[in-house]
Amino acid sequence: MACYPAAMALDDLAAFLLQQPLLALAMAAILMSVLGSLVIRAVPGFGQFLRGMGTLGIVAVLLLTIAQAARLSSGSDMSLAIAGLKQQTVAGGETRVPMGLDGHFWVRAQVNGIERRFLIDTGATLTAISPGTAEAAAMETGALPRNVVLQTANGPTPARLGTIGELRFGNVVARDLDAVVAPGLGETNVIGMNLLTRLASWRVEGRTLILLPRNPQQTDMR
Repeated sequence: MACYPAAMALDDLAAFLLQQPLLALAMAAILMSVLGSLVIRAVPGFGQFLRGMGTLGIVAVLLLTIAQAARLSSGSDMSLAIAGLKQQTVAGGETRVPMGLDGHFWVRAQVNGIERRFLIDTGATLTAISPGTAEAAAMETGALPRNVVLQTANGPTPARLGTIGELRFGNVVARDLDAVVAPGLGETNVIGMNLLTRLASWRVEGRTLILLPRNPQQTDMR
């Protein structure tokens, strides 16, 4: 009976590591380095091999982390290719978004025809875009712009409320969508619940976010 809690704990740890591939790779690399150091005196060749593999693993984690940071800051396709991440796909009338290495769901969307990367955040009430994206997309703020205050992890930050003419990704299209332009969010763009509630349904299955629009649209985005 006493072995069951330990077995359950190991199962939980294995499931967690499967969701955190970079952490799993880092732990494996460190373990190999430690084992190599322990056996290098008794079996020099094997010990050096383990330490070398551990070092390579740590370097790989570092490179993947840098690639992930570059993707988040610039949204470049090159960083996506390096990190091995997949883009959203359309299948059976649904847009399927794979979870990123950071545990979040990211899509490449068009804002008034301008392509940008967005984080899908079910905890955000409104869609939010960076000032740079708003300027590039010529986002309308109206003759009398309305100002709001967003509560973020860094405290209150001022924002301007406006309207996105068209936001498109996968087979999802939202028109005349309220959004805030928030300088305090940096270059991050966020899709909030005010877009998700326009869908027929949305759900998470495993590591995939599945979006079903009421009126699926054709798209030529990859």
